[in-house]
Amino acid sequence: MRPLRIKLVSSLLALAFLGACSAPDRPVQRQRHTRAVLHPSMLRPVVIGRTAWHADEAAVRKGLVYDHSVKAVFVHHTDNPNDYDCKKDVPAMLVALQQQHIALGWDDLGYNFVVDRCGGIYEGRSGSAQRDVRGAHTEGFNTDTIGIAALGNFGAGRKVPRAMLQAIAEIAAWKLDPSVDATGKVRLVSSNGGSRYPKGTAATLNVISGHRDVFETTCPGQALYDALPWIRKTAAALRQKATWAG
Repeated sequence: MRPLRIKLVSSLLALAFLGACSAPDRPVQRQRHTRAVLHPSMLRPVVIGRTAWHADEAAVRKGLVYDHSVKAVFVHHTDNPNDYDCKKDVPAMLVALQQQHIALGWDDLGYNFVVDRCGGIYEGRSGSAQRDVRGAHTEGFNTDTIGIAALGNFGAGRKVPRAMLQAIAEIAAWKLDPSVDATGKVRLVSSNGGSRYPKGTAATLNVISGHRDVFETTCPGQALYDALPWIRKTAAALRQKATWAG
């Protein structure tokens, strides 16, 4: 009986060895591909609403247009004196701007946002803090863009307060579409012949541009225009901080 037992044990060992050698490979775990996701809610700055500066809502005309994206930002200055008091004077200055723009035939204050020299950010055109409202700030290029106006005059030789530059960068970082590079270029098509570009002409511009880039004007003033590279880099850095793997 011993030979039979030995033979049986040998057969079992062979089967065990064969089973071990022929076992299927462990499933390979696929690497999860992550993508960078920008979280705009992390970028929203403090915005002072229209009630605070006593906007004349009754004067706002019906027909405001809402866009579905913000592809570019145009920076302006309002050409006001620079020695205003941020707390006492700004509301009246904004009301005057609104009245001036409505007198021109516009629906409301043309700029989506206005920034004062102390870094205060004000909602300009009605609804701009909640939605992508089409402004009346850059003739021929209002569609899918926003206008940010620096309250004051920033021609050559004038100093642009750092708080004001920071505020402009914060708005741009917040409002631009997540897919847009704040330091990059954008292709926009002119909607009328009032700009530097005839109607229907495509223009390749900086995502954050000055009013003068598309219109015959010195706006936003040479000093502020020279600061646009800083605004672009700062906006891009803010967006990078609000981006992580999704």
